[in-house]
Amino acid sequence: MSDPISIRPAVRADTALIADFIRSLAAYERLSHEVEATPERLEATLFADPPAAHCVLAFAGAEPAGFAIYFFNYSTFLAKPGLYLEDLFVKPDHRGRGIGRALLLHLAGIARERGCGRMEWAVLDWNSPAIGFYQSIGARFMDDWKICRLAGRSLENFR
Repeated sequence: MSDPISIRPAVRADTALIADFIRSLAAYERLSHEVEATPERLEATLFADPPAAHCVLAFAGAEPAGFAIYFFNYSTFLAKPGLYLEDLFVKPDHRGRGIGRALLLHLAGIARERGCGRMEWAVLDWNSPAIGFYQSIGARFMDDWKICRLAGRSLENFR
C-alpha cells in the first residue's frame, strides 16, 4: 500500500523546498542554465502582500513529492478571472502514483472556487509523457496560439 497523498499551500518555511523543486524541474526540462530563482527571491515574491503567485506542495505520506505554482490572470472574452499554472513537477520516484493528477484536481478546485472561466498552462513540445497525460484528462491544445515572451535584455531594451 502506498503512502497517502496530501496537498497543502506552501508557507514561508517551505521556501528552500520550493527552490529545490524548481531546480529539479529545470534539470528535467533541460533548462538549469536559466534558473535565477533563489530562496530569498522566492520568499520575497511568493509570500509578499499580495503574493505574485501561489504554491501548493504535494506529499506522499510525510515526504515532499511535488509542487505547483500558479497565479490568477483575466480573460477579457469571458470577463472572468483565470488560473494559470506556471509550473508543476512531481519527483521521478513518485510519478505514476496520481500525484500530478491530484495537484491538477486541487488547482481546478481553486479555479472553481474563485469563479475562474478557465485554467491554462504550457507544456514543452518534447514532453510526450506530460502531453499524453494532459490529453487523457481532457485538456485542449491551443495549436493556433503561440507564446510570446520579452525577457532579460529584450525586456530591458523595449522602451
